[in-house]
Amino acid sequence: MNATTLAGRPAAAAPGPDLVALKARQQSAWSSGDYAVIGTTLQVVGEQLCEAADLRSGWSVLDVAAGNGNASLAAARRGCEVVSTDYVPALLERGRERAQADRLAIEFRQADAEALPFADASFDAVLSTFGVMFTPDQDKAAAEMLRVCRPGGRIGLANWTPEGFIGQLFRTMAGHLPPPPGVRSPAQWGTEARLGELFGAGASDIAVSRRHFVFRYRSPEHWLDIFRTWYGPTLKAFAALDGTGQAALTSDLLALADRFNRSGDPTMVVPSEYLEIVVTRR
Repeated sequence: MNATTLAGRPAAAAPGPDLVALKARQQSAWSSGDYAVIGTTLQVVGEQLCEAADLRSGWSVLDVAAGNGNASLAAARRGCEVVSTDYVPALLERGRERAQADRLAIEFRQADAEALPFADASFDAVLSTFGVMFTPDQDKAAAEMLRVCRPGGRIGLANWTPEGFIGQLFRTMAGHLPPPPGVRSPAQWGTEARLGELFGAGASDIAVSRRHFVFRYRSPEHWLDIFRTWYGPTLKAFAALDGTGQAALTSDLLALADRFNRSGDPTMVVPSEYLEIVVTRR
């Protein structure tokens, strides 16, 4: 039965989240600090993803929400013609610096993952490592990746899982600064059920492998100092809290690191689970 008001008229639907405002806040967060400080340590993920996607020399490859270009560089090393995109200009500049240092030919373009400025079926492969999963409108971003990938092409993704260390990092921060109601967690991209919803209709196959990236720092305190200084979402979370809130968040994040830490010594060795996904475009 439809909900009605006392006057018999249909009740107004609850307003959904303001995705435009959310995107603006996210862009501000990723523009703060310098994600490249952390992103550079994740290079191995881009290399493994390009192998999983079985890229071929000469293919046209799009890296979506590329950050400082891990997957872009990996694809270029395999002889692909690469376009690297992100909505944070400073991160594109970091990627450009790395490409120049390695003498790799990569085109860098500012672009929104939810409105990619490319024609249908423009690319043989479309990649994203820990990037597109943070878009506010998940369905639109997935649809855009499918649209610009040619039939028979591949979409390769690396997405943090909800249960893994980074998934739990965001859950811990949300306990101190709850997200707006109705907003989907980025970690849903790290679940097979959500991937099926996002890509199933446009895919002939979805291959999923569980992998771990290992964060290695001098200590949990060293890790938190790096993330609090350079990782935009963590930087913004601390900035939004007063002194008492910051102390509580510090305590919870160090406890999280201790729970995952397998070093057995004062250093930090923390495996963080992610899904490596290869979607074959229908």
